[in-house]
Amino acid sequence: MIRRLLTAGVVLVALLVDLIGIKHQAAADSTIFVLQQTCPRGFELTSDNRCELRTLYQFYDSTQSRGVGGTHTGLPAVRDGFSPQQIDLGRLLFFDPVLSVDGTVSCASCHRPDKGFTDGQAVSLGVAGKQGTRSAPSLWNTAFLTSYFWDARSSSLEQQAAEALYSQAEMANTPTNLLQTLNANPIYQGLFQQAFNSGTSITLDNLYTALAAFQTSLISLNSRYDRYAHGDHAALNSDEVAGLNVFRSFVARCAECHTPPLFTNNQIAVIGVPDDDETIRDVGAEKTYGESKLKGGFKVPTLRNIEHTAPYMHSGNFTELRDAIEFYNLGRGHAVPKDTKLLLHWHITSPDLSDHEIDLLVGFMACLSDQKFMPTIPNTVPSGLTPINHLPTAVTSATNPRGSLQ
Repeated sequence: MIRRLLTAGVVLVALLVDLIGIKHQAAADSTIFVLQQTCPRGFELTSDNRCELRTLYQFYDSTQSRGVGGTHTGLPAVRDGFSPQQIDLGRLLFFDPVLSVDGTVSCASCHRPDKGFTDGQAVSLGVAGKQGTRSAPSLWNTAFLTSYFWDARSSSLEQQAAEALYSQAEMANTPTNLLQTLNANPIYQGLFQQAFNSGTSITLDNLYTALAAFQTSLISLNSRYDRYAHGDHAALNSDEVAGLNVFRSFVARCAECHTPPLFTNNQIAVIGVPDDDETIRDVGAEKTYGESKLKGGFKVPTLRNIEHTAPYMHSGNFTELRDAIEFYNLGRGHAVPKDTKLLLHWHITSPDLSDHEIDLLVGFMACLSDQKFMPTIPNTVPSGLTPINHLPTAVTSATNPRGSLQ
């Protein structure tokens, strides 16, 4: 009898451990985690142990006055100066599902390296497969941005990281629970101490800094287009050069918003893309700034690595790049419902591009692919959990299949 009770007790404890999971997950072997002492590719290590970006674009002054889309256009200010250890710690955290409330979702679940740091979904999925309301934006070149999320509601990478950690539609954690989980892990305690020369207690500020540091290392400025821009005119063939010319033309006006070399102007534009049910329910940046003129306005996304980041637009409406281009070609405001008033961006016209010109644009945008500075995806992470680089199963609401507005 006693033996049966003991056996039942062991089984019950095992089930509880399995259910709680993240709280009792055995930490990984500490001997396999050594933070990098060198900077990621494209960065130079300074005498005070900081990583500073080095690129040929830093030799160019802004040449906007000579025509938007010029190949020698300079870059905006970059966020760099983190230590190699902070960047590498951020990399481990980025792929570790320990940051989510139940240990099932990591940052990489919605920002997959193989998907251009998006997730390949029309709307992102969080803990328990809960659906958000928008597609996941790419993280390439976030070091140059000044606002984050489609509606520009975060002004720093640290703020962006915090919102994702605590959003019920994403990782659904709490600051208290997150700190308890991380501080209970001796490996993470040691790694944070190395990265920040701090005590053994992990702080939220250092967590946000590490995640920001890693994201600033995701630089994509070495595509075939970039080689062409720096003087290697053989890097693009004649059709691709023709596509660049269409891209820069006053007829297509692509470069007015998707301005090289980042292929975004980091601004908000109202272009009249509907939600998936052909209505405009998502007010976008209007909620962020409280200005009605920004209703339906969203940040201009980068076109870097765009062939890997489908589906396109904030609502993930277009599965093919050609479809996204044809949306503009169908005319200004053609998709805006008659009962909806939007102040469309003045660059949105009716370019009436030919099929051949659209083909040229698609071909040119493929030249913007560059993943040479792709970070190494860890096989193991300090929590001992399995690194998550895929999506959970969707759980939707019968009344709102896209989930609640974020």
